[in-house]
Amino acid sequence: MFQGVYTALITPFAENESVDESALRALVDMQIERGVSGLVPVGTTGESPTVTHDENIRIVEIVVKQAAGRVPVIAGTGSNSTQEAVDMTRRARDIGATATLQVAPYYNKPNAEGFYRHFTRVAEEGGLPVLVYNIPGRTGKNIDNTTMLRLAEHPKIVAVKEASGDLAQVMDLILRKPRDFVVLSGDDNLAVPITLLGGGGVVSVASNLIPDLMREMISSALAGRLKDALGLHYRLLPFFQALFMDTNPIPIKYAMHRAGHCRDVYRLPMVPLSTDLREKLHGVLAECGIA
Repeated sequence: MFQGVYTALITPFAENESVDESALRALVDMQIERGVSGLVPVGTTGESPTVTHDENIRIVEIVVKQAAGRVPVIAGTGSNSTQEAVDMTRRARDIGATATLQVAPYYNKPNAEGFYRHFTRVAEEGGLPVLVYNIPGRTGKNIDNTTMLRLAEHPKIVAVKEASGDLAQVMDLILRKPRDFVVLSGDDNLAVPITLLGGGGVVSVASNLIPDLMREMISSALAGRLKDALGLHYRLLPFFQALFMDTNPIPIKYAMHRAGHCRDVYRLPMVPLSTDLREKLHGVLAECGIA
């Protein structure tokens, strides 16, 4: 069901830190016109920890309406509270989202059975297909493959955004998963390796700025055009790495601001990129041939 490049959208803010709805609509159109497979609003890259629940749903609504059925919209409606995740997912369903991205419950660090019951409850009561998001660097706990494979048997749990950084774990999951369960890279650095190993593509931060290049890179990997895929991977790798010179989404949002897509505005505790890191990022963009 899910294959290709899915952009983890930034959330543009106005100078007063309200959601810049016009900039968000323009971003949706730019992404679709430049060939992404789908859009993922209000994930970590969309600054989900600092928007209110009503803002979260409003952002999803704008993206759904602006996309107008042209691409799937996977709404970030996860929480470390299961009932909250269900409620938010229902709201996203009611405004037309295609699916939901559900981050592993963070801070409370459930055990394997807790993970299993959390995601299955959201799948059964939220009303949308579920993409599990495994990112232990942020949540504090990895979803092991035994648990992920249990989840993959559920008819409404359709994919995982894999950002554990552990290729051995990813390969084992791809080897043993059901045929219709999709493994998407949650890390631009590993997008080509995971796709070539049998993954379905990437949920990408970098594609905010370079959707066409990311589409070309992943399309090449999916089609087995190894030379083309690796050529773009290594050309863009310094950019992928630079996106984590500071906490995501600060570097990508600054790059988007520099390209004219949004203001350089964040909500605390996120703050603008420092002057020295801005200069470093300018150099990386030039090195990679990114205008």
